[in-house]
Amino acid sequence: MPKKELQWLLGFLIFTLFGTSCNDKETIEPLFYPDLMEIPKGFPEVVFPEGNEFTKARWELGKKLFFDPIMSRDSSISCASCHQSELAFSDEVSFSLGVEQRLGVRNSPSLANIAYHPYFTREGGVPTLEMQVLVPIQEHVEFDFNIILIAERLEKDPVYVEMAEKAYNRAPDHFVITRALGCFERSLLSGESPYDQFINNNDQQLTDAQHNGMDLFFSERTNCSKCHNGFNFSNYAFENNGLYEQYNDEGRFRLTGKEEDRALFKVPSLRNIELTAPYMHDGYMNTLEEVVEHYQSGGKDHSNKSDLIQPLDLTESEKNDLVEFLKSLTDETFVNNPLFKN
Repeated sequence: MPKKELQWLLGFLIFTLFGTSCNDKETIEPLFYPDLMEIPKGFPEVVFPEGNEFTKARWELGKKLFFDPIMSRDSSISCASCHQSELAFSDEVSFSLGVEQRLGVRNSPSLANIAYHPYFTREGGVPTLEMQVLVPIQEHVEFDFNIILIAERLEKDPVYVEMAEKAYNRAPDHFVITRALGCFERSLLSGESPYDQFINNNDQQLTDAQHNGMDLFFSERTNCSKCHNGFNFSNYAFENNGLYEQYNDEGRFRLTGKEEDRALFKVPSLRNIELTAPYMHDGYMNTLEEVVEHYQSGGKDHSNKSDLIQPLDLTESEKNDLVEFLKSLTDETFVNNPLFKN
């Protein structure tokens, strides 16, 4: 995105976040119910921003918007087109298709546990989920639209008008659109994988290969957990993992303009990684075996490559064990949850 357009977007994001306030005609009591917002064991509470506390009405409106192609200029794609529930809300191609079959520029990340991310996009330039909603809306290769025009569409639909009034006491405007989608996305909690059940003493046993892979993953031999740590298997830092010597995508550099940020990308969560192929910011790798082999090699030379990326000298059996451990992070309960289906 050109710098001028990036500055315009940032200004509009700030306006949307701070330039409006919720119309408090009545107090809306938060409604928590276990099927949706039961926090997985070992996870922190989800923080909902003031004015967008979780309610069933807001969640239902956000879900409807998430699956509705009305969000795109030609009504051809929705949020769910690139974030498919059966794939842990990711996609199965290197670059998703936007309006008029335009090819995207980055691999679609999983939205599982997106509620816990401290910032958004791979360069970390967007601070809240509500603000992030505007990114795909205005991107030429995604929705290629304008949130004001989306609101005009919604205001002609009596169903959306009724749902918006119920959820936020106002018409389905830009405030409602961004807040409702943020509310829905914060409910996408994934923490019931075999690994989770094992560490939480739920009588779930890992296979010998998975157990060996877990030991390797958390060892200093591999350093995997130096970046992929915590309950969500990410420290959310910005790193270069030696994927290329020369990058077409400048990564965090396009946000900061600093050479030390060139080709740095936010460390992704590894949850449900078995389902989210292809891998890396550009979908360069198709299998977990390729990913492990990349780290086994120590990656390619790049001036900003992390010092943690070193040749691993793993045996074939150990590489297989690492792959098997990564598969133990697959949460079938999450991806098959009917609440998250259209």
